[in-house]
Amino acid sequence: MARLKVGVLFGGQSVEHEVSLISAGSILNALDTAKYEVVPLAITKDGRWLASRDAAALLPSGGPSFGSTGLELPGPKAVAATNQPRGLLPALDVVFPVVHGTNGEDGTLQGLLELAGVPYVGAGVAASAVGMDKALMKSLFRDAGIPIARHEVVLRADFEAAAAETALRIRGGIGLPCFVKPANGGSSVGVSHARTSAALLESLGLAFRLDRKVLVEEAITGRELECSVLGNDRPEASAVGEIITSHDFYDYDAKYRDNSTRLEVPAAVPAEVANRVRELAVRAFQAIDCAGMARVDCFYRSSDGAVLVNEINTIPGFTPMSMYPRMWEAAGLPYPALLDRLIDLALQRHEDRKRSRSDIEAVRRAEAPV
Repeated sequence: MARLKVGVLFGGQSVEHEVSLISAGSILNALDTAKYEVVPLAITKDGRWLASRDAAALLPSGGPSFGSTGLELPGPKAVAATNQPRGLLPALDVVFPVVHGTNGEDGTLQGLLELAGVPYVGAGVAASAVGMDKALMKSLFRDAGIPIARHEVVLRADFEAAAAETALRIRGGIGLPCFVKPANGGSSVGVSHARTSAALLESLGLAFRLDRKVLVEEAITGRELECSVLGNDRPEASAVGEIITSHDFYDYDAKYRDNSTRLEVPAAVPAEVANRVRELAVRAFQAIDCAGMARVDCFYRSSDGAVLVNEINTIPGFTPMSMYPRMWEAAGLPYPALLDRLIDLALQRHEDRKRSRSDIEAVRRAEAPV
């Protein structure tokens, strides 16, 4: 049986470029080369597309050693002088995108793969866009009856026209302390914990350097719990994990630089709390019409037993130590089998989409009376 040609697409032009490289290295190492013909694909920080060995050369030290494993990397060596993937994508059976952040996780890359007609792992265009935009995400969660923190959306134009008035309104509504986040972003880049009026103004200014739309949320005192979701129309939830950090909040340094941050799987919480997190994770997944995979982050407030959904991440970190695969490992699904399952789900979703006819005349003929 011919091996599936799988393109692992990583890099990108967002602030999460380096995180993407680490995820991709882990996936490339874990994919079974007896089943898959693996093609590394990279987008450089300046937007160039690379393939095969040129793409693999971007991976950090300690990544896959293709020479020692005997893995042959087919296809053109590079597509280095263009911002377009050209004829490379249609030659693949499926693409596994691990491009975090803007222009990778926000529906733009998914749209390109749709136009190329290539099956791909993970959420579609709409779910990816909504999952990236925290303001839209919160609206859908609220409409689905999912419990979330109080929040306000602020536009850069409004802030620049009346900064003091905007800050005053936030203090009177959301209150202090609060969290200020770019609406589109990841890895807590540009996120601030504002405790004073001066800090609120400074935090808004920082966030608006990264996005035209900013989310201001009430500060929740509670434990940070996470849950992985896997599936298409009938998603399943994993074991529940907990983030334990000495930082003020789970910021970029706590995630990627501080070795003291702990990821406890399974989380030491009562069974009813874990079940509530798993239930809400699936509901959040369905609320944005997600597919394939997502990690859902929640807060558990022990003072009143409330579980609040914070956000959904449609392309979570994918190192073996990342929460998404670790929570599935705890649920009995090891890393290589998880990758197999995600590729199967991508192919199933692609076949299902092909059932939806785009030829209106053909549909009319089928509906015409005999």
